[in-house]
Amino acid sequence: MEATMRPGTSSTSMSAMRALAMELKGLQQSPVEGFIVTASEEDLFTWNVAIFGPPKTIYEGGYFKAVVRFPSNYPYAPPSVRFLSKLWHPNVYENGDLCISILHPPVDDPHSGELPCERWNPTQNVRTILLSVISLLNEPNTSSPANVDASVSYRKWKESQGADDEYAKIVKKQVELTKKQADADGVVVPTTLEEYCIKEKKEDPMDTIDFDEDYYDYDDDSDYDEDCDEDDEDSGQGEN
Repeated sequence: MEATMRPGTSSTSMSAMRALAMELKGLQQSPVEGFIVTASEEDLFTWNVAIFGPPKTIYEGGYFKAVVRFPSNYPYAPPSVRFLSKLWHPNVYENGDLCISILHPPVDDPHSGELPCERWNPTQNVRTILLSVISLLNEPNTSSPANVDASVSYRKWKESQGADDEYAKIVKKQVELTKKQADADGVVVPTTLEEYCIKEKKEDPMDTIDFDEDYYDYDDDSDYDEDCDEDDEDSGQGEN
């Protein structure tokens, strides 16, 4: 996917579009397990995300849809994340907006209870946001909740070791509702760890060899080592 300049597009926006196009391509080539990420070439500043509930949690079988919106000066300012699916969670506002430190601007706010290093910085990216979302599902931040009622309900559930199961019941009811949306979208939601975890594609060693026409000198009968140059370049990709 290539970012194309449109009339009236500033250099800052174009830089953001290039960065987003590269990130999207990276996520398509090396996906984050538990997510489906899509975007249109017509609007790289709005991404659609589907989050699969992690197996062996109360979110198992869930299919939660969200939209990620990026500012024109990304990555110098953070994107926003809003859940389109109903999600009862201490760090999700009733309108679906996600409240998480990594999405907060890097300003020094002593009243927030957050350290500047916990907030957004230009080295962060969509991949780190998605990983933070999964972490937050399992371990909500109840010290400064966006949904106080959900936070109280969650703490009762945890402190009672599941005896007070109001929180779990609400979440599981929402999970069942999301399954209907998954069916409508034709999406099969993973429900086991084997299905949920992405199996890394094994590289074919032949894919890393450059068969250039000039690699061998067919007309020269001199020693092989003198005519052939070794190709040590690595085409691997980094993190998952």
